[in-house]
Amino acid sequence: MQKKIVGLSLLLALTLSISCQKNQTADLKELQEYFSPRGFDPDTFEKDSTDLQMQVIAGPDVVPSPACLAVSPEGEVFVGVDKMGSLGKDPGYGAIVKLLDQDNDGVYEEHVEFAKADNPRGIMPVGDQVFVLHTVFEGGDNIATGMDLVVFEDKDHDHIADGPSKPLIKNICSPAPLKGRGTDHAINGIRMGIDGWIYIAAGDFGFHEAEDRSGKKLTMLGGGIVRVRPDGTEMEIYAHGTRNIYDVAIDPFMNIYTRGNTNDGGGWNVRFIHYQQSGEFGYPTLFKNFTDEIIPALKDLGGGSGTGSYFMDDDRWPVAYNHVPMMADWGQNELFIHRVTMDGPTFTQRDENFIKLSQITDVDVDGSGRMFLAAWDGAGYKGSPDKGYVVKVVPKDWSYEAFPDLKKATVQELAELLKTGSSATRFHAQQELLKRSKDEASAAALAIAKDQSLTLQSRVAAVFTYAQLTGGNGVDELVKLSEEDKMREFALKALTDRLTCLENVPIQPYLDGVEDANPRVRAAAIVGLGRLGKTEAVETLMKIQVPASAKIPETGSEGPHATPNSEIVLPHLAVRSLVKINDVEAVLKGMDKNPTLALWVLRYKHDEKAVDGLMEAFEESEYQDEILSTLSRLYHKEALYDGSWWWSTRPDTHGPYYKAIEWEGSAKIKDFLLEKMSKAGEEKADYFAWLNDRNRLDIADLGTAEVAEAEEDEINVDFEAIKNKKGQVGESSIEDVILAMGQIKGDASKGKALFTSQGCIACHSIEKGQVMKGPFMGQIGSIMNRDQITESILKPNASISQGFSTFMIETKDGKSYMGFVTAESADKLTIRDIGGNATELSKNNIKSREEMENSMMPAGLANALSFEELASLVTYLQGQK
Repeated sequence: MQKKIVGLSLLLALTLSISCQKNQTADLKELQEYFSPRGFDPDTFEKDSTDLQMQVIAGPDVVPSPACLAVSPEGEVFVGVDKMGSLGKDPGYGAIVKLLDQDNDGVYEEHVEFAKADNPRGIMPVGDQVFVLHTVFEGGDNIATGMDLVVFEDKDHDHIADGPSKPLIKNICSPAPLKGRGTDHAINGIRMGIDGWIYIAAGDFGFHEAEDRSGKKLTMLGGGIVRVRPDGTEMEIYAHGTRNIYDVAIDPFMNIYTRGNTNDGGGWNVRFIHYQQSGEFGYPTLFKNFTDEIIPALKDLGGGSGTGSYFMDDDRWPVAYNHVPMMADWGQNELFIHRVTMDGPTFTQRDENFIKLSQITDVDVDGSGRMFLAAWDGAGYKGSPDKGYVVKVVPKDWSYEAFPDLKKATVQELAELLKTGSSATRFHAQQELLKRSKDEASAAALAIAKDQSLTLQSRVAAVFTYAQLTGGNGVDELVKLSEEDKMREFALKALTDRLTCLENVPIQPYLDGVEDANPRVRAAAIVGLGRLGKTEAVETLMKIQVPASAKIPETGSEGPHATPNSEIVLPHLAVRSLVKINDVEAVLKGMDKNPTLALWVLRYKHDEKAVDGLMEAFEESEYQDEILSTLSRLYHKEALYDGSWWWSTRPDTHGPYYKAIEWEGSAKIKDFLLEKMSKAGEEKADYFAWLNDRNRLDIADLGTAEVAEAEEDEINVDFEAIKNKKGQVGESSIEDVILAMGQIKGDASKGKALFTSQGCIACHSIEKGQVMKGPFMGQIGSIMNRDQITESILKPNASISQGFSTFMIETKDGKSYMGFVTAESADKLTIRDIGGNATELSKNNIKSREEMENSMMPAGLANALSFEELASLVTYLQGQK
């Protein structure tokens, strides 16, 4: 018997040894060189103006106000015409226009209206189908009722949709802000990844009970990324906590990128973001004061307004412009390149100017490598029938290659196309393969996935093709693929990619993957465990350590929400997965070994078992302050979102909740906090006051450490006296003034003085530390060019900044206020009048709130100026970036 025990012990020790060493190699060389190619140095590369050839292929007579575009692999360009614009509210001004170059000579000699669609925001052609996301007007009263993701078909190939669209997701936008404002923060661009999901860029209007074709309903407060299968089923939230993203870029390895922003009224800052599935990015309640809980963006890029995006993967393009996310910025009038370098499970980046284009809105590439860009070109926030165009861009020495007829191709010919150096070709070949015999197509895809001589991007395309063809029946082969270092990340992703195909997926590869040598595998394994949802995963996930960089920002300071922090990603994802698995008892038990991670998880568990467990652990714990902090966080929870409101362009960013409400556990938490404060005495009074302030508990007995804001200096400006004076500007036409501004440089120092003397300072701030009033001018030079700044001064009604409309508010006690809404929380708002005077109003006392058509800024404030003086003012504003 003794020998048997010894033998078993040796066997167990050997097994444990092998287990500890499993997956301890990471073959990342090919992936690293994909993003950072050998022989190319961005520091020494000098762009040649002849590298690219650009050609306008359609003007405003054909594609006015192009809000988005997409291109078929053959080069047919679908343009979303939106003469309603982002702030217009009347239907009947939108369409999908199709541009055709039948002989591929570079001239798009034909166009046709493919379909009617109001406010088209996303387009994606796939085979005979064209997916479109757009605003819907139902009920016959010309009032927007929501947004839908729909699909049109053109099976007879006459370039016109065969009939009405088929809805895939209905009501995927909160109707109240859509009716009140238009689509400027609504649901936007769509793009399908090689995994077969349609990814949707959701602005922070959010949505309430969006419904997919299976009847599944989903609600999301704020912005993020949503995805759905192309048949309109399995809708789910991919990531959350962004503001107003307009599109997504997806690389061949299913990394997703956006150019989002954080314009909470204090500027128009743009952030470049790399997404992790299930990640929380924090806008608006966490990204300033609770940055220890979010995944940060890779960079704050300053002023701008991100729009369309694309990941360039086409070997016919020069290496300098290939394998990079390309991001359009409407405010900067530029298509940017972001060179990403691998950094653990995420990236670092460097951004570069690439192609100038007037208010660029979108970008896409066809199967022959032609790039197409849409330019809004000054069509305004409400659209225009006279502005906008589309251009084609190709590299120098590019030559046209006819795209193969996929429908006539054999399965083997389609499989060969998965091996090409064009992501567009691989994607469309995959989509055709999915329609063929499952047995033949899956065998061809699996052969490519296993072929180690092929490029990684081709093998990954084959993995996701195989997974889609086989569903739950492909588990065994995907598990075998996961044994190869290079393929482990992608096989693990494919295995848990669809919640409807998890029944036979084993948990062990994911438990092993959490300790893999490759941090990208670890990320995939952690996310996969959350999707599997099995309690056996808790012990493994609870071993993940939280880095010291996950710290609470100093009171009064903004946390690092746009500084890369690769070490936070894995614990963040572990928290998200543990929250999904929802085993409160196991997490409480794990507090002994990993209190920091356990308490991070528990702050999201509004469950009385969590509250009781924390209270029970308190007396014996070495982490009493942290337990008190977690309980304070649990005192409130976020109110259920009903879609009837939006937090405006200047939301309350204090956090941790926007619309905080008490719940069943609140009373016992309050009693516990007060009891512990009483026992702790005066030496802990400051800590309890800090908890009260930080979490906005509003428990008076806990005290407060907040200091009242200093009163503002009163500014008295006589606008009537200013605008009644007539100088050189007031006596000239706007055209002559704009021409003069192009010829006169101006003196920025004089412009700064004029900013005060002309009354601008009453309604506009320049510095971030100043009190926010009307439109922030500290980044105006990043948003508008010289002509646009001049026009906005002379004709303030012509271009009212989004988010800075004038409101008329009437209260129930018979008072009225007109001005800018400069701050807003769930319960109150602040409105500033033309003199810069602020009034705080309780929302319960508001009778009506009407957005005015005209700007509050009076016309004629520059009338008394000379051309030289106005040029100085414009030059000063141009320099604010």
